[in-house]
Amino acid sequence: MNILSIENISKTYGDKVLIDHVSFGIEEGERIGLIGINGAGKSTLLKIMAGLELPETGRVTKGSRTVVHVLPQEPVFDLNATIIEQVFAGDEPVFQILRQYEALLTQPINTGRQQSKLIHLQDKLDQLSAWQLEHEAKAVLTKLGITEFDRAVGTLSGGERKRVALARALIQPSDLLILDEPTNHIDNEHVMWLEDYLQKRKGALFMVTHDRYFLDRLVSRIVELDFGQLYRYTGNYHAFLEAKLARSEGQRASEDKRQNFLRNELEWIKRGAKARSTKSKVRTSRYYQVAEQAPASQHEVIELSSVASRLGRTVIELQHVSKRIDGRLLIDDFTYLVSRADRIGIIGPNGSGKSTLLKVMAGKLSPDQGNVVIGSTVKIGYFSQEHEEMTEEERVIDYIRKEAEWIDMVDGRRLSATQLLEHFLFRASTQWTPIAKLSGGEKRRLALVRMLISAPNVLLLDEPTNDLDIPTLAILESFLDDFPGAVIVVSHDRYFLDRIVEKVFAYEGSGKITQYSGNFSDYVAKRPIEIEKIARTSVPAQDIKSAAQRGTRTIVKFTYQEQKDYEHIDQWIAEAESELAYVNQQMEEASSDYGKVQSLYIEKQKLDQKIDQLIERWTYLNERSQEIGRTESPH
Repeated sequence: MNILSIENISKTYGDKVLIDHVSFGIEEGERIGLIGINGAGKSTLLKIMAGLELPETGRVTKGSRTVVHVLPQEPVFDLNATIIEQVFAGDEPVFQILRQYEALLTQPINTGRQQSKLIHLQDKLDQLSAWQLEHEAKAVLTKLGITEFDRAVGTLSGGERKRVALARALIQPSDLLILDEPTNHIDNEHVMWLEDYLQKRKGALFMVTHDRYFLDRLVSRIVELDFGQLYRYTGNYHAFLEAKLARSEGQRASEDKRQNFLRNELEWIKRGAKARSTKSKVRTSRYYQVAEQAPASQHEVIELSSVASRLGRTVIELQHVSKRIDGRLLIDDFTYLVSRADRIGIIGPNGSGKSTLLKVMAGKLSPDQGNVVIGSTVKIGYFSQEHEEMTEEERVIDYIRKEAEWIDMVDGRRLSATQLLEHFLFRASTQWTPIAKLSGGEKRRLALVRMLISAPNVLLLDEPTNDLDIPTLAILESFLDDFPGAVIVVSHDRYFLDRIVEKVFAYEGSGKITQYSGNFSDYVAKRPIEIEKIARTSVPAQDIKSAAQRGTRTIVKFTYQEQKDYEHIDQWIAEAESELAYVNQQMEEASSDYGKVQSLYIEKQKLDQKIDQLIERWTYLNERSQEIGRTESPH
């Protein structure tokens, strides 16, 4: 049964057709991934589906009881509200009561009227079974690295706001959850947690993401928006690649047949028909009909390998480097000699210092201690997360030409700025438009082209996959395959790291950086315990404490479910820990069997998460038990 149907919708942006008479439906519980190049109209389609934007033709129909919630790329907040208030944003009665309750807890409760209101709200939350929702919201926030629930949203960074918006989207009851790039601004460990969370979530899921492991492991259908048309593929990302290849080959075969027909018919027309018979007129008419047919539009994906200047013996050498920012130690006595063939991935939690390390390597930041030596022949291509040097009024082609007019390729070709832009999916018409008209992803792609045309011999890439579409990622990966110099990349994209890197620098606390050989999957296999240390602590006690412990809240009783959980929680934790110990033992015994280790690791992930949830529940129940004991005490 369709919970949402799109019928014959169209949408244009200026003279660009984004969506051209598209129709499709979403079934209950279906999981769909939407892909396409930046600027193709993916976010526009999501907004139309969510009712945030109207199509120019056609209509969107959803069931009378279907609830749709969307995570936009640019979430909107009340900047003066607290994090927890914005997570509970919504018109549902349970969220209205939770907002009132959380707001009341931020105030001193000194009067009988305030205490009565608090008890009234607690009773309401009991009736709505909302305590578990409050607990889940704080647990999800904690898992995403947000622990100060009373902090004003206006004080958060852009990445932190995106994670708050993601938490809000995850806890909202909905039949269809629409996610626009949910993995942007969260690190590898949190991406893995999110993937596991969404696997267990009930309800339909429709998402735009460039995370190819996400698509492989979460979706059962992929739709591709390409030149305004929507193409449907059954299966995950791997199945999509196979079907896409078959479709492209079919289009090429059809175009070859069309060209052969035209050549043959042209020869016939040139010879001239003996008489204007009906047969000859029909044949001539057929020729012109076929000649006027436009071939199916395709993006040309081409392998690129530029000529880089020669690298000398010294590339980049870090000698006992340490760096603090705002009093925090981000790099602690780190030494490494970069070689010409290095392919290094830098991973770690957000804020741990990954970008700082890259800036120190690039000479953009000086270390507090130690030395950084950059070889005299080194020409660094630095791709940052921000691109302040872009002028919105400047045309795309002029922005590239300011860096260089030509790039020399290994195979002897010499590409102009225009040709290189075309290879990176900027059509001729787009090249002469102002940068202001580009989408966020197109601007990232443009900055990448400018860096590559400068012909560097060492690449330092800071989150290059953020906001880039999958076709562009494929082109970049092809480029990096044959790049003759060193490549050092900060990324949370597991597929990209597995595809590109041969060594991992992992931040493991207090500025300590540990080196591992292999790609990201190799790292996961070698350090399963470290990769699972995601918000291992329960929801901070100060954040789930009752107002009574602060002299402001009165708890009078357990709910029925809380009483039942309280009686069995210790037994459940012991059983889960016993299961985990057995799985860990099996992993040690099967250390040489990579396939079995991977299977056991997935089981271990699930048990770890289960134990986390049980411990968080245990903490909450024991806090309430102590509060109940104090309220029942005659003192």
